[in-house]
Amino acid sequence: MNNLKVGLVGAGYLGNIHARILSAQKIQWLGVFDSDSARSAEVARQYGTSAVLSLDALIENSQCVIVAAATSAHYSIGKQVLQAGRHLFLEKPITTTPVEGEELVKLARARKLVLQVGHVERFNRAFRALGSDHPQPQFIEAHRLSQFRLRGTDVAVVLDLMIHDLDLILTLMGEYPSSVEAAGVAVISGGVDIANARLTFPSGGVANVTASRISANPMRKLRLFAAESYISLDFATGSAQVFRLAKEGEEHLPGTTSLGEIEKAAIKRHILFSSPQAPEGNAIEMEQQAFFRAIESGTPPPVTGEQGLNALRLAAHILAKIGASEIPTGRD
Repeated sequence: MNNLKVGLVGAGYLGNIHARILSAQKIQWLGVFDSDSARSAEVARQYGTSAVLSLDALIENSQCVIVAAATSAHYSIGKQVLQAGRHLFLEKPITTTPVEGEELVKLARARKLVLQVGHVERFNRAFRALGSDHPQPQFIEAHRLSQFRLRGTDVAVVLDLMIHDLDLILTLMGEYPSSVEAAGVAVISGGVDIANARLTFPSGGVANVTASRISANPMRKLRLFAAESYISLDFATGSAQVFRLAKEGEEHLPGTTSLGEIEKAAIKRHILFSSPQAPEGNAIEMEQQAFFRAIESGTPPPVTGEQGLNALRLAAHILAKIGASEIPTGRD
């Protein structure tokens, strides 16, 4: 990985974070490009790299490119990177519309290039603590509430905040919803500032998803309800809590606490509580490293272009139901 030549596009809020982390990675960071040359110069000065004056030059000299530019620029920049035969990391959402995203996914597939989308909550400590061995959710409740800030208001809250949870829900359910109901309103910005969606899945599972960027108290929680278990994931604290019914002989299982016994039931069973832990780690650093490993190993990244596209399709479907967009919602 030490010889991997990496370029960064975007010197705004997210670009600055990527720059800080890239400066400590064991790669050859070639520099940063931003359409605002003063911003790229400041980031370059701060993190000891070069401010590249041309996007063409950055792409030409790189083996892979991390794009943390505005969402509206993802398609044009991403297409240029892939057409040049360079691996691509795109911050979420993958593009503005599913049609654009489909083109990038097809282009990456045809060129056999790694395309990873920056759904960073996949690397959150809470989600990592859940692991892959989790019960099949029958009901999911997601709340992602944020205080108002100007950053991100160029897109609806569904694309800015809710899409994080849409990606997680699609990952947990392993299928695309068969039915979508949604409502949302614009309060402060020109787009939808608060939205709610109810997703019904072919397997019978249901997800209720709420996102707001005008809330007094921030919250980033996902609650999973399954047969004989309830799981709460707090993405703000990185913590996971698991409540489940004990199987026979599990009443004193190591790492769990018995919360008592269900008395009024045909078979008395204990309720067990546990708080699984995942190793500490910076989520953006982890997703960068996963991107580099995928390039070196020739294996799919943890968040593929197809998965990023499915999250965008669902977001577009929700916006269409709200009446806030005429974005096409076709899917494979």
